[in-house]
Amino acid sequence: MILDLLEKGSPSHTAVAVSGGGPVVTYDQLRRQVDALVTQLHKLGLGRGDRIAMALPNGLEMIVSFLAASSVGAAAPLNPAYRLDEFRFYLEDTGARALIVPPTGSDEARAAAGDQTLIIEADLDSVGQVRFSSSGTTGGMTGAMAGSPRASDYPDDDETALVLHTSGTTSRPKRVPLSHTNLKISARNVADTYQLAAEDVSLCVMPLFHVHGLVASTLATLFTGGTVVIPPRFNPLSFWSTVRDHRASWYSAVPTIHQVLLARSRGGGRPEGAEHLRFIRSCSAALPAQMMADLEERFGAPVLEAYGMTEAAHQMASNPLPPGSRKPGSVGRGTAVSIAILDEAGNLLPAGATGEVSIQGPNVFSGYEGNAEATAASFSNGWFRTGDQGCLDNDGYLTLVGRIKELINRGGEKISPREIDEALLTHPAVSEAVCFGVPDRVYGEGVAAAVVLKSEATEAELIAHCRGSLADFKCPSVIYIVEAIPRTATGKIQRRNVAAEINKARK
Repeated sequence: MILDLLEKGSPSHTAVAVSGGGPVVTYDQLRRQVDALVTQLHKLGLGRGDRIAMALPNGLEMIVSFLAASSVGAAAPLNPAYRLDEFRFYLEDTGARALIVPPTGSDEARAAAGDQTLIIEADLDSVGQVRFSSSGTTGGMTGAMAGSPRASDYPDDDETALVLHTSGTTSRPKRVPLSHTNLKISARNVADTYQLAAEDVSLCVMPLFHVHGLVASTLATLFTGGTVVIPPRFNPLSFWSTVRDHRASWYSAVPTIHQVLLARSRGGGRPEGAEHLRFIRSCSAALPAQMMADLEERFGAPVLEAYGMTEAAHQMASNPLPPGSRKPGSVGRGTAVSIAILDEAGNLLPAGATGEVSIQGPNVFSGYEGNAEATAASFSNGWFRTGDQGCLDNDGYLTLVGRIKELINRGGEKISPREIDEALLTHPAVSEAVCFGVPDRVYGEGVAAAVVLKSEATEAELIAHCRGSLADFKCPSVIYIVEAIPRTATGKIQRRNVAAEINKARK
C-alpha cells in the first residue's frame, strides 16, 4: 500500500514543509494525520473500491488527502482550474463517490458534484493539521448522504490507488488506473535513479494532480525519508529564496518553468541558494539542448532530462547523475524499465532505427479502464506502445523525434485536440472545427484552431465561448476562420496537415 512509503522516514524528520510560512510536519505527524483522515472517510461510508476525487491546490491538504483517499479506496485528483463541464465529465467518468475541496471557493467543482457525490472539505486547523468536514450531503439541494460507516479495511497492493485520465485525439480522455504496486515501484525507480536519501530536499513546483509532481517530486522523496517542500504555487520571484531557506537539493519541472527562471536570471550571477542544488530534473516536455546548457551554466548544477507518462506511473527513462553521461536532446536510458522501438507490426527494430517507443515494466499499468479497444490497440506482445516516435542509440539512450498521437503539449499539459473541437462545435455559428498545436516560444506548443462558420462570429467571440467550458490552458490563443478545412485525398482530416496548410496560406 502507498502508505508504506512513510515507513522509511525517521519519525522526527520533516516530511513536508509548505513554504511561505505554511505548516511543517514530521513523518510521525504525517502518518498520524493520514490515519485520522482514513478513519473519518470510513465513518462517512467510504471504503475499498470507492473513487474519491479531489480538487485541491498544492499544499499539505493535497498530500494528506491523496494518501488518505488511496488508503481507503482510490484517489482521483482533478485540476482545480477545470470548468463546470470538465468537472462533471471527470466525476461521472470515474464514478466518484466523494469530492474533496477547499472550505471556500471551488464553486464549479461543487456544482458538478451532482446527487451522487459527497462533498468533503479539507482545511487546516490552528496547529496546522488537515481536517475533513462534511455535512453528509453534496452541494446540491437533495445531495447524496454519507453512507453507513465502513470497517477499516486497507486495499491490497494490486488494487487501484490512483485514477488519472490521459487524452487521445480520436476519443474522449481515457481512465488510467494505477495500482499501489505501480506507484511504489515508480517512486523507487525515481529514487534509485537520482540516489535520493533522507538528506535530500525536493522542491515540488509541479501540480500534485499530475504524476510528475505527485510521483517524482513527492512520493519518491517520501520513499527515501527525505523532505518535500511545497510552494502553494510556482512563483519565480520567490523561487530562489525558497531554495535558499529550505536548502533544496533538487527540483523537477517542465521546460517552461526552467525558461522562466532563466529569463529572470539574465544579467546576474548565480542565484543565492543555487549552491544547494545537487541536480535539476526536466520532464514532461522536450528540453532544448541550448536550454540545458544555459541552465547548467547559470545555476551550476547538472540538468537531467527524463521521460515519463501517466500509463507508466511517470518515469520511464532518464539521463544519469554525474559521472554518467548526460546527452543533450536525449531523455536517457530506461530506469528499471525496458524500452524498445517497434515498427507498425510490433516487430523490434535495431539501434538507430526510428519507430514507436514501447515499454515494459512493473510500473506500467495493465490497461485502460472500461476501454478494451484502446487497451488492445496499445499493447503488442506485452509491450505498451507509447504513441511517441523515437530511436535508441548503441548505448541505449532514447531520443524522441515526434509524436504519433497528435496531442498538444503546452508546457507539460497534454491537451486533447478533439476536446477543443467539441467545445467549438457547441457554438451555434460553427459548422466545422479542427484544433491543432502551433509552436510557442514560452510553452513549446500553443493551441490553435480552424473553423468553418455557418453564421457570423468573430475570433474573439469563439475564444470567449471556449473559456466558458474549458480551462484557460486548453483554450485556443488563435482561431482561423476559413472557407474549408483541408483534407486528404480520401477525405480525412490530419491535424498537422491542417496547421501546415493554414500557415502556408498566410505566408
